[in-house]
Amino acid sequence: MAPNISEKNPVTLLGLGAMGTALARTWLAAGHPLTVWNRTPARAEALAAEGAEVADSAAAAVAANPLVVVCLLDDASVEEVLGGTDLAGRDLVNLTTSNPAQARARAEWARERGARYLDAGIMAVPPMIGVPEAGGYAFYSGSRELFEQHQETLAVPMGTTYVGEDAGFAALYDVALLSAMYGMFAGVSHAFALIRKEDIDPTAFAPLLADWVVAMAQPAVHQTADHLRSGDYTTNVVSNLAMQVAGVPTFLGTAEQQGVSPELLAPFFELMRRRLAEGNGEEDLTGVIDLLAR
Repeated sequence: MAPNISEKNPVTLLGLGAMGTALARTWLAAGHPLTVWNRTPARAEALAAEGAEVADSAAAAVAANPLVVVCLLDDASVEEVLGGTDLAGRDLVNLTTSNPAQARARAEWARERGARYLDAGIMAVPPMIGVPEAGGYAFYSGSRELFEQHQETLAVPMGTTYVGEDAGFAALYDVALLSAMYGMFAGVSHAFALIRKEDIDPTAFAPLLADWVVAMAQPAVHQTADHLRSGDYTTNVVSNLAMQVAGVPTFLGTAEQQGVSPELLAPFFELMRRRLAEGNGEEDLTGVIDLLAR
């Protein structure tokens, strides 16, 4: 009998927290044979009812399939769980949140044990998994050969974006984007704090704030990237650094009048002042990056 070329690749998944469970259900729904293991066996019971094979140990789960995906608490958990397993000949995809140095060290750790390695940074929350229109995806870095071989399987739960052979890049991209997110949240928090004690409906204010953030962020991000590439921070500048620093007292004064702490914005304003003091008044805000990266 000819082999069934449409048969889905089997997957081993270690870790059944909220994200791991969402990943498991998506692979099962797509018809991939799935072997799972979790430190707390009870979490695997529902997945067993849905067709997953439940391994009685991490070592047995790793031995079950060539493609091994880990989605655990942290890097230390990865070493603890995989420390007693035989990784020789396995393709190890690490979806556990880590930092770039940990990812690079883990890639070398896997290589020494005979495994190919791919690190990942998930840009999604569990409800986005298996929902293509939600826009969730993961950054992947490390073995390009591994990524290309398993991309179709990895793309079942969420989109895939390969960012390079350096195993630390996925974590770096992940943290960089999340850092920008938290900076945005800081500005949004300050904005809501300013209106908090006034007779202003926050739900009416929200769409104005959201639209403004998007309108400002999109062109600013691309212009900053162009400036960093060219090294000229004065090209196409509309509101230069000198003008923006001149407006800082208005922001700080308004915060004081509204009884709002300036602690979320003050550090950035101080960086702006430092850059201006170095004689860079005709730039935009790109030069602040050079202060941070020194």
